Amino acid sequence: MKEKTYTLPIITISIAIPMAVAFIILSPKTKIYPGFDTHNLPLFHAILNSTTAILLLASLYFIKNMRIRAHRTANLIAVVLSAIFLISYVIYHSSNPSVKYGDLNHDGILSADEKLLAGNARYIYYFILSSHIILSGIIIPFVLFTLQRAFQQRFAAHKKLARITWPIWFYVAVTGVIVYVMISPYYA
Repeated sequence: MKEKTYTLPIITISIAIPMAVAFIILSPKTKIYPGFDTHNLPLFHAILNSTTAILLLASLYFIKNMRIRAHRTANLIAVVLSAIFLISYVIYHSSNPSVKYGDLNHDGILSADEKLLAGNARYIYYFILSSHIILSGIIIPFVLFTLQRAFQQRFAAHKKLARITWPIWFYVAVTGVIVYVMISPYYA
């Protein structure tokens, strides 16, 4: 892999994934039945995100202590968990309606009373959710290019890019858990 560049596939994947997810989220729902109950997938997503965040912390610890193999393993597992998350996220949103923050009666509409009860926490939730969504799309090429540089043994370039990639990826993982904790009272 040292000589070959994967720039075009990385850019293609980095554009295709957010577009596909946006299409699934924004398109009219045709209920898809994946063959299992998908209602608990948001909890599974939070577990995947929290595990990814822990792995990223471990990865940082390992590299600072020159434990290269452990660093590599932690990052590769984090990438695999992120891919599992993406697949599961698509399955969940393909088979369930979107949940609105504050929708206590689960009718998909926020009444004036529900908005009042949710209060200013709605704005905090939507800020965190928006930043999470935007950065989750942005992080894809960063992770892939950072991995490419590591596999190509271009460690100086890998380290330079990892200093940008790591905090964004960590933020996305942690805010994924925060979003789940904040929205979970409103799941049916």
